[in-house]
Amino acid sequence: MSLFDRLTAALAQPLEAPVLEADLDPHEWPEAKPAAVLVAITEKERPGLLLTRRNAAMRTHAGQVSFPGGRLDPGEDAVAAALREAEEEIALPRDHVRLVGSLEDYVTGTGYVVTPIVGIVPPDLDLRPNPAEVDALFEAPLDHILDPARQREEELTWRGRQRRYWRIDYSDHDIWGATAAMIVNLTRRLQR
Repeated sequence: MSLFDRLTAALAQPLEAPVLEADLDPHEWPEAKPAAVLVAITEKERPGLLLTRRNAAMRTHAGQVSFPGGRLDPGEDAVAAALREAEEEIALPRDHVRLVGSLEDYVTGTGYVVTPIVGIVPPDLDLRPNPAEVDALFEAPLDHILDPARQREEELTWRGRQRRYWRIDYSDHDIWGATAAMIVNLTRRLQR
């Protein structure tokens, strides 16, 4: 079965127990901002997951590892926003993304409702990080990043409350929070 077929089958059914911000009170963010990210998987013998490290000078989430993405512009849906943001952040041409589907929306502690859009991309595109938004672009092997043994749940105090979050280590990159949780949801889907 091809990678595209495996992903399509995995995304066809809802996940029974997705990772969400379980301890987030939905009333805490009555005006949550819609956003979308592109979960771009390279189509090759050992598929990879494209990730960025946000510019250290960004106002929010500075220096964090993330998927290309951001807020929805007026009149945009999640797919259009994810593709636009990937083109703006890493020069990924929209017409080179073969859309597969989406993962569960993820509500962040900073007031965003993020829709992860999953797509397959060719392996050797000329991608270039936009330095205004992205300090680094890297590709993590999918088999490494989706290995449950490399995914761990941790806890911290944030805004006066204990919060649980996911963390995944890859090379010298620290993947945590919403990005790690979305990866855990993808892992759980593919292991069903």
